[in-house]
Amino acid sequence: MFRNLLSRLFADDPAPQPLAAQDAEVAIAALLVRVARADDHYELSERQRIDRVLARRRGLTPDQAAERRAAAEMIEAEAPDTVRFTRLIKDRIALEDRTGVLAAMWEIAYADQRRDMDEESMIRLVAGLLGVTDRDSALIRQKVLSDMGLASD
Repeated sequence: MFRNLLSRLFADDPAPQPLAAQDAEVAIAALLVRVARADDHYELSERQRIDRVLARRRGLTPDQAAERRAAAEMIEAEAPDTVRFTRLIKDRIALEDRTGVLAAMWEIAYADQRRDMDEESMIRLVAGLLGVTDRDSALIRQKVLSDMGLASD
């Protein structure tokens, strides 16, 4: 089921079609996995946070969220470079969902309660590719840190 997502997502289509909601969520989850793996430490806390984010975004059960994350891990491993991957996703998800995606990315980056420059650099790159300004990204980051009860620096 999700295996076909790779072919749909990376199909050479001059007018890309929006992804179905479930496919879009797995593609977004793959970006979350990529952020979590950016520092070469993909920890249990990050996997659990991805599951919670997926469950919250779409009202999934913990098992459904874990299943989507597992599919996202496979897709992320096979996805092209981050720039191309993000552009493909941007072309297929709604504009209004992009700030929510960025908030989820910041949440994943701080799941282990550590600031990591590799993860932050990845998010900044993806934010620009998604069309989110640096200022908006910083505001989203501050809100996520506040919601998580972490001090903003």
